[in-house]
Amino acid sequence: MKKAVVLGAYGFIGAACVRALQAGGFAVLGVGRSLETAQRTFPDLVWIIRDIAATQVEDWKDILADADVVVNASGALQDGARDNLTAIHETALTQMLEALKGTRARFIQISAAGVSEDAPTAFFRTKARGDALVTASSIDWVVLRPALVLGSDAYGGSALLRAAAATPWIGARAFPQAQIQTIHVADLAQAVVQSARGEIGSQFVADLTEDNSHSFHALTRHLRTWLGYPDWTFEIPLPGWLLKTVGRGADLLGWLGWRSPLRINALVSLENGIKGDPAPWRERGGIEIKSLDATLAAMPATAQERAFARLYLLLPLAIATLSLFWLLSGVIGLLSFSEAKAVLTDRGGSAAFASVAVIGGAAVDMVLGAGVLVRRWTRLACLGMIAVSAAYLAFGTLLAADLWADPLGPFVKVLPAIVLALLVSLLLEKR
Repeated sequence: MKKAVVLGAYGFIGAACVRALQAGGFAVLGVGRSLETAQRTFPDLVWIIRDIAATQVEDWKDILADADVVVNASGALQDGARDNLTAIHETALTQMLEALKGTRARFIQISAAGVSEDAPTAFFRTKARGDALVTASSIDWVVLRPALVLGSDAYGGSALLRAAAATPWIGARAFPQAQIQTIHVADLAQAVVQSARGEIGSQFVADLTEDNSHSFHALTRHLRTWLGYPDWTFEIPLPGWLLKTVGRGADLLGWLGWRSPLRINALVSLENGIKGDPAPWRERGGIEIKSLDATLAAMPATAQERAFARLYLLLPLAIATLSLFWLLSGVIGLLSFSEAKAVLTDRGGSAAFASVAVIGGAAVDMVLGAGVLVRRWTRLACLGMIAVSAAYLAFGTLLAADLWADPLGPFVKVLPAIVLALLVSLLLEKR
């Protein structure tokens, strides 16, 4: 049995490659940087946990020593708190290619349609430079460049498209000049298997894409029909300045650990279109790439897809609401210090205890409100919000039970905040 090593094996594309290679008779070793995500995605797979961008040549030699095929499905969309494009797309490749010199392994690089060194985004430029490193190497290599990848799982751009297609009543028209081609993730994975088996030769670069292209608006309408929703009641154009403003905001969130598909690199990529030439792949005898209609027919939408599409847009709104609620709670508590203190002193509490309770509570509220915005702390902050809210209600009931009957509902309003924090903590998923 031949051995395949898949880098980024728990990602959207990497996971599909793992399944296809296993079905094709390969023994697969997965490489990724998160043990938790790796074991959740493929609990029975053999894993090597490494930060691919920081792994050195000698370590790669050990990892890839007996590999027949190495599939590089790792990558990142944009620089951020966890990602450095140059390190992932170029430096890591340099180390891997050096480690593979003199071996029998075939290296399959999964790149992207439209990459070039003068592309408008750092993603495409670094990918192009990485591809150049591969094609200039002396090893056995194949470079596959898929167009926009769609599949039953949704991540990044494909998740954004679903969310855009699922907006209630009002549809947004964006990127009117852009033309986009697609590929089913299963076709991409099967192309990897075909390349791994050596059925279509080696040392070639090929785009993987359907024949037809679609405008962004037509693509979202296709997906809306696929989700089972009727046409929008209204459609409005989204101005470029608004999209760029959203993109810059998403870039800032990237430094807090959020990998939003609305970052500038993604928006510019969509604006410039995602297209490739399917002819070279077809001429080599590569598998047929499904059309968009065939892709959607191969993955029928259910209630799960509809729920995901709607929740994908609501999750960032829910996080922002929690942050604002807790930050304002802390700030208002400090600004209304005397009034907040009086709530306790009027019911028999000491002035010292009331002061500590108000200041300490405000500080905790603001820490939680800020913490929920940082991706690595979001779930912990949500659990903290639930715990603090429960403690607030418990002690508040003991000290000021009459507030349950207050017409402004200071206690009652805490209950939906608890549920919202619980909802966010349960919906957080990296993959």
